[in-house]
Amino acid sequence: MLEEFPIIHTNIWDAIWAIPLILLVVILFRLLFKVPETWFSTIATVTGLILSIFISHPGNLAAGIFMGFFYGGAASGTIYSMKVWFVAYRKK
Repeated sequence: MLEEFPIIHTNIWDAIWAIPLILLVVILFRLLFKVPETWFSTIATVTGLILSIFISHPGNLAAGIFMGFFYGGAASGTIYSMKVWFVAYRKK
């Protein structure tokens, strides 16, 4: 009944191309469709899931879902940390 955790094979290239690509998609959504800031994390997560399931890990659904949430979370964290940094910089 108890199954093992899925084996996830990933490398540094996933992080090097996936996260910047997700950031680019979020920025394009912001510019082209005037998406409010509250939707950034949703767009990042959905984009991360699509990239991970269909491109990075096409033969392993469990790994694709796990890494998709990981990619989306990393991109969301980058977006919001940059916003906090920029607001703090502007207040100086």
